[in-house]
Amino acid sequence: MAEFAAALEHDGLVVVDFFATWCGPCKAIAPILDKFSSEFSSAKFVKVDVDELSKLAQEYEITAMPTILFFKNKKVVHKVLGANPNAIKAGITSNL
Repeated sequence: MAEFAAALEHDGLVVVDFFATWCGPCKAIAPILDKFSSEFSSAKFVKVDVDELSKLAQEYEITAMPTILFFKNKKVVHKVLGANPNAIKAGITSNL
């Protein structure tokens, strides 16, 4: 929780991957998110395990995995449900 709160302090875009270790699509999208984190180095990328941080997942109404939330100034500015690389990249580029 402290790591998540600290990440939201980032001065710019924060991309949060809400995932589960048992989720196939989450595993499939992980290397793509790693690639995006290198490609878009001004954004901060964070992973949240919904089973370990269930209260956080409830707070942000995460009902499907993966869910990618995009934060700016501690507020959600965009949301992508599912392992959709094109939608995730569009969310990043439009909010940088």
